[in-house]
Amino acid sequence: MSDAIFLSLDKLTLAYGKTTAVKDLDLNIRKGELLALLGPSGCGKTTTMRSIAGLMPVRSGRITLDGKDITRIPANRREVGLVFQSYALFPHLSVFENVAFGLKLKGMSGDALNRKVDAALKSVGLSKFSSRKTPELSGGQQQRVALARSMVMEPKVLMLDEPLSNLDARLRLEMRTELQRVQKESGVTMIFVTHDQVEALALADRIVVMRDGAIEQIGTPEEIYNQPASSFVADFVGFENIFAIHNGKLVTDKGEITNSARLPAAAGLAWRPRAIPLGSGPFTGIVRGVSFAGSTREYVLETPVGLVKAETDAAQPAYQLGASVGFDLPVDHAAPLNRFG
Repeated sequence: MSDAIFLSLDKLTLAYGKTTAVKDLDLNIRKGELLALLGPSGCGKTTTMRSIAGLMPVRSGRITLDGKDITRIPANRREVGLVFQSYALFPHLSVFENVAFGLKLKGMSGDALNRKVDAALKSVGLSKFSSRKTPELSGGQQQRVALARSMVMEPKVLMLDEPLSNLDARLRLEMRTELQRVQKESGVTMIFVTHDQVEALALADRIVVMRDGAIEQIGTPEEIYNQPASSFVADFVGFENIFAIHNGKLVTDKGEITNSARLPAAAGLAWRPRAIPLGSGPFTGIVRGVSFAGSTREYVLETPVGLVKAETDAAQPAYQLGASVGFDLPVDHAAPLNRFG
């Protein structure tokens, strides 16, 4: 991956009629980077992807790819590949014919076409399936055909819309590895849209968390996971105990928490369930939920300041429903938040 900026979005504003979906978005993407656009439905991530691909008109702002302004260039001339969530394969064509389709439209034929398609199928491990019709393939194999069909066109940027959402859990794990391998071997700049934080953390070099048409935080998977900038990002990546700080105290909508530890100069603090020690501490909660999760047990505690979620090793004795349990909120195990709300 190069440090040079390859794809740039400058003050990008996108709208559906009078409804603004993305406003003044600035984003720089490096050549060879694997970037995730992460966020809930309606946050603007798919709209942003569509604008880069040329399928969404730009209200204002600019899109630059490899030093060239492509803002007003038609989609078929942008050198941007797109793998749809539905794959959009031709069921009446063979795997080979699906992958060759775009090349034929560009006038390629004969040995040159055969070599390119064979190489694309080999890169995704589908050489022996070239003569099959796509309905005869598994979901993971169809995903690979869609990937090969885009890669064979040698795009400068490859966009993937929720690439793993149609696959079962086992295939999803396999395709994560496959996408990483193909991207690293080819060196193509790849952007994928997802609402699945586990998928983004597992695949991406960097993650762009979006909210209400704007960027909430950009960072490496480690930065997003361990150092969320806001309560929104913290909640999205699994910090289930999130408290505001006001006048030096932890605050919830049910009241204040008096904590003897000195609180940092932050807008709030967030704890993952595993960071909440159970069995002793200055606070007390009633067990209202307990779930066995293999190596751990997950608890929901009812406390005077709302629900607190904790996690313990499954080898430890279980607390029963209705039990009164002590717990702590250790400040040194919390993530400080720059923004709250």
